[in-house]
Amino acid sequence: MASKSLFSQSLATFLGSNHPSISLLLTKSSLLLSLLSPNVDSSSFLPPQIYGLLSQALDQMQPQVKTLLTQLQPDIVFFDFVQHWLPPLASELGIKSANFSVFSAVANSYLVVPSRMPDPNQPPTIEDLKKPPPGFPETSVTGVRTFQAQDFMFLFKGSNGGAPAFERTMGYIKTSDAVIYKSCVEFEGPYIDYLKTQLGKPLLLAGPAVPMPPSGILDGAQIEELAVGLELTGLPFFLVLNFGIGGDAAEAKLEASLPKGFRDRVKDRGVVHTGWVQQQHILAHKSVGCYLNHSGFSSVIEALVNDCQLILIPQKGDQYMNSKLLSGDLKVGVEVNRRDADGYFGKEDILKAVQTVMLDIDKEPGKSIRAHHKKWKEFLLKKDIEDKYIANLVRELEALAHDA
Repeated sequence: MASKSLFSQSLATFLGSNHPSISLLLTKSSLLLSLLSPNVDSSSFLPPQIYGLLSQALDQMQPQVKTLLTQLQPDIVFFDFVQHWLPPLASELGIKSANFSVFSAVANSYLVVPSRMPDPNQPPTIEDLKKPPPGFPETSVTGVRTFQAQDFMFLFKGSNGGAPAFERTMGYIKTSDAVIYKSCVEFEGPYIDYLKTQLGKPLLLAGPAVPMPPSGILDGAQIEELAVGLELTGLPFFLVLNFGIGGDAAEAKLEASLPKGFRDRVKDRGVVHTGWVQQQHILAHKSVGCYLNHSGFSSVIEALVNDCQLILIPQKGDQYMNSKLLSGDLKVGVEVNRRDADGYFGKEDILKAVQTVMLDIDKEPGKSIRAHHKKWKEFLLKKDIEDKYIANLVRELEALAHDA
């Protein structure tokens, strides 16, 4: 990325010097944005270091979005975490705006609330981020590890000339008419209450819906430790690894990432795959007893409505907080132990986590984890729970739309 950035700056300098009439069009930002593939329309498979470029590219769509809203004239426009400019644009057209959070309440209440950065000129330090913000509810979430706090720092740093994610988030929260969370008070009650005191505007709940799962990233060494850890359990498994590419390139990447001889050693009890799989159908299968995953909120909800036990190995951002909610507050899974400084985990850590929920089921904590999982599964499968939240959301949105 650094070499491409240097090239783009050199190109701007050359063209600006030799063709003055177009120099004003050749900004560093516009040249960097050209590095994005024309097929990129979400952050799903982008490396974190260029998330900012996608945000800046979407910023340039304001004229098109304004034209579309002018033509459609909806009562309310919904947006996620990128379009910080949309609320004032919608307000100008007499349209209400609502932020639909793709993150959990526990994650946002810990990371992106005004109390996290009371002085706009003084971003939090790593030591600050290891502790909850002022006024945070008393729960099992009492802080995070060093490597997790280091990962959170990206929220407070701009990239490629763009505004930091925290600044963009505070901007759209302040100017939107409401915020919607895909959650419920039974799941995240203390964090929802805290957010209400922090945001100063209506916070609506859509209930625990089950959308498409997010992604996580492991490097080569950690993939090897994960694979060997599963091998050491002696249990059958289905390992899915995706790399943001497809076809033969993905298969080659998978083969290069696995330990030497791994597939031959586990061929009678292990399935290794790259690419899309029918996750909900797999998790619902009676032969699947355990689900080791990255703690994406969608994925863990899918697991909770089935009988497979949860092992959590969060990889980035909100996933760290989701894991704490599930293993600490709800006690429905076990988080893989990791080194404080850099988040490293070894095959023994994978083995211990699997043993806890799959083999040591008659002693603690495995016994209580299964009991709590059963309780939350029964709750989530109650049809009237989802219906209640959706019906209430519709009523609140209707009131918002007609509120002068």
